[in-house]
Amino acid sequence: MMPDQVAARTALVLETNNLRGGADAEAATSTSLQRLVALLAKQQLPLTALAQVVITHDGLSAASCEAVTALADRPVDFVRIDATTGYYDAKNVGFAATDAARCDHVVFADADCLPADDWLLQMLTPFTRADAPAVVAGRTSYAANIVGTALTTIDFMYFPNADHAGATSNFYANNVAFRRDVFEQHSYQAIDGVYRAHCQVLGMRLKAAGVPVHYAAAAHTEHRLPDTRVEALKLRWMRGQDTYSLTPHLLRSYVSARWQWLAKSGPIGPLCVLFTRLGFSVRALNHQDLPPLRGMRWVAGVALIVGFSAIDMLGAFARGIGLHTTGRENADAQALSYHRP
Repeated sequence: MMPDQVAARTALVLETNNLRGGADAEAATSTSLQRLVALLAKQQLPLTALAQVVITHDGLSAASCEAVTALADRPVDFVRIDATTGYYDAKNVGFAATDAARCDHVVFADADCLPADDWLLQMLTPFTRADAPAVVAGRTSYAANIVGTALTTIDFMYFPNADHAGATSNFYANNVAFRRDVFEQHSYQAIDGVYRAHCQVLGMRLKAAGVPVHYAAAAHTEHRLPDTRVEALKLRWMRGQDTYSLTPHLLRSYVSARWQWLAKSGPIGPLCVLFTRLGFSVRALNHQDLPPLRGMRWVAGVALIVGFSAIDMLGAFARGIGLHTTGRENADAQALSYHRP
């Protein structure tokens, strides 16, 4: 089977939740979405090769939808969602809008990411094999500068699945493809008060269920950073707060029974997780398929990793002592702005 044959039975689901923030949100969302669709239309495996394209939104105008459709050069299914619908719920809604009769696979991407020109081709190629995987995770990174390289070691690390060659134990919801029946069975589950940890939990659930996630490093997309420094700091704080809710899942999946008490240790467990992650992040520098940092640039990269991790730790500590600043419900519906070119 060839990639274009797989594409002919594949749907692409895009959500616009991460474009909600900023001034004049509808116009900014439309502009950013059009920028992405123009890139996707020029892929080596273009949008026209797919069986279906679904875009979820909470208020795009008819004119914006028409402009996006023209750039895609194909029909697009726009699915209206409520303004309070969270990021992961939007992906579930987008999946529900795909046609089961036409689509054997579903690719999920984010409207605040910029894919390489062979991204879709590389994402679907593993499905052409005789022993095709059920799930394929692409590689996500930030921009290839000092700040982006440092943050990539924190937010977009991939950990090998020791039970399956070429598989990863985790993935990110902005760059992943599922066989339809597998996502239908597992999907994203509600986790109250969590901003962006649902895909990590789903990765652990898939591993426990014996469903390997194939890692396709060549399927690369670049995640934008928030538009302002204030929002970038807010993002770090919210990711730190997420660590509190993520810690019990990590402990159950990777740590022996005698350490499970850390799940109920207030800030101690999350801080242990983040200190461990800090060590992994420093070691990951120059090992993530980004241009290497040398000399003083490497020193600056390590300093940034430590500084960003410190903000995460402050957020985790605050959550551990009861300061739940991301909200107890619909935390993942909160919006930052990701509109800069």
